[in-house]
Amino acid sequence: MSPAGRPIYLKLRDMIAAAIIDGTYPEGTALPSVRALAAGQGANPLTVAKAYQQFQLDGLVEVQRGVGMFVASGAADRLRRAEREAFITGEWPRVLARIRMLGIEPAELLAEA
Repeated sequence: MSPAGRPIYLKLRDMIAAAIIDGTYPEGTALPSVRALAAGQGANPLTVAKAYQQFQLDGLVEVQRGVGMFVASGAADRLRRAEREAFITGEWPRVLARIRMLGIEPAELLAEA
């Protein structure tokens, strides 16, 4: 499925995961409330709650009743490993095929980096 065709809750999940990985939401810090994130993203609060629920099920956030959701210890490393694996197994083969199709040399790619 293309990124454009992904469900909104998965797009929100990816956005939050990226923010945890890049340190926008460090371990131990509170995530925005469901309502605040929904308002900021123009999303339905139930959709945001579904994205947050997945983080909770995966043990990446800890819920403190009446206070909020907090990024769990080790969440950034776990997410980074999972995202890396998804890239290597899912995205990289398509990227590599396109590189080969276009006749791009590795040195060209490294020069652009």
